[in-house]
Amino acid sequence: MTVTYDPQHPKYYDEGDLREELTRVYDLCHGCRLCYNLCPSFPTMFKAIDGHDGEVPALTTDEQDKVVDECYQCKLCYVKCPYVPPHEWQLDFPRLMLRAAAIRKHGRRSLADQVLGRTDLLGAVNTRMSPLVNAATRARGSAVRKVMERTVGLAAERVLPPYARQRFSTWSKKRSAPALHNRQATVALFPTCFVEYNYPAIGHDLVKVYEHNRVGCELPEGIKCCGAPWLHAGDFPGFLALAKKNLPRLAQAIRQGKDVVVPQPTCGYVLKRDYLEYVGGPDAELLAAHTFDACEYLMRLHRDEGRELDTSFTGEVPEAVTYHVPCHLQAQNVGLKSRDLMKLTGTKITLVNKCSGIDGAWGLRAANYDLARQVAQPMAEAIRQAGNAVVADDCALASGAVEEETGITPVHPLQLIARAYGLSREP
Repeated sequence: MTVTYDPQHPKYYDEGDLREELTRVYDLCHGCRLCYNLCPSFPTMFKAIDGHDGEVPALTTDEQDKVVDECYQCKLCYVKCPYVPPHEWQLDFPRLMLRAAAIRKHGRRSLADQVLGRTDLLGAVNTRMSPLVNAATRARGSAVRKVMERTVGLAAERVLPPYARQRFSTWSKKRSAPALHNRQATVALFPTCFVEYNYPAIGHDLVKVYEHNRVGCELPEGIKCCGAPWLHAGDFPGFLALAKKNLPRLAQAIRQGKDVVVPQPTCGYVLKRDYLEYVGGPDAELLAAHTFDACEYLMRLHRDEGRELDTSFTGEVPEAVTYHVPCHLQAQNVGLKSRDLMKLTGTKITLVNKCSGIDGAWGLRAANYDLARQVAQPMAEAIRQAGNAVVADDCALASGAVEEETGITPVHPLQLIARAYGLSREP
């Protein structure tokens, strides 16, 4: 048995070795059970083990694999688990699940993986045809969506993010950035695929809020998708190819004195943690130390000696906001900085700390759709009980689940801050 989460290790793709490691880890989890309520994987595991009178080695391959299938990489077990590295037991449940997925898919790429993984290609094509693409995919359960489900594996009923007419990077290149007097800093913005192709308005508001606080924003040249869709599918070659393109460009920006700012939690987690774990080296270490969630960075500005955040909010401030905490932001262990930032405006925050059931692309797949909706029900009920007209969410995919389950379209916290400053909604 080999305890390894490194795809380069000679035993990584050895299925027999994996089965022994799954048995070891399942036995530790069964004896602890702190994560019993985090995701479907753990209740499924405990039920199967209990069905064998606690004999973990008695689990069948199918029973082991069902636990793997139901792990959607929310990373929240990192927050609760007392045995994560550097503990002597070296228990890293999410990365063990990725190892199992990698062995299952080693050398094979499904059409769904190809579509979900090639975000830059899809984004470049679909933004050019956005009216047609959006009209064809907007209607849930339509004939087009059913064909997509049969061929690509995307759930026909799932709310999908629309494509924008103009990419964020195009807007950024065309605009005339204002001269910032007494500039406090300049950051390298990693826009993410969602801001680049789907929701550029989030990027517009981010730049406006940062410039309002005398922080310039620059886009490093040649940045690609962070690679999360490939990674979560267990396709390490696809992930590493993108990571190795992004790392030197982002590291160069940091060496020029810029921190890296990310407006989407999954991508921020990948840059902070997964590049460090799976690529490693000086560039990855530098990136991990200088990457910040967009709201996290603003709260640092608020608290840093010699820097300041404007806390005069003269624009539109809702009386109350329901804030849904994305799993991949919580897993970063930086605290609830988006909530803290919104509270500075004077609005009352109701916190909803329940999973949306999306977590990367897992909840988009037809095979997981029914279970994903079950996972999302506590979140939806908490939002309904809060009764606020405004819902804020940092995660674009989680926002789609919120909209699907409650009928409310969330806003990014930075968009709420932009309105509170009285900044224009126009690009």
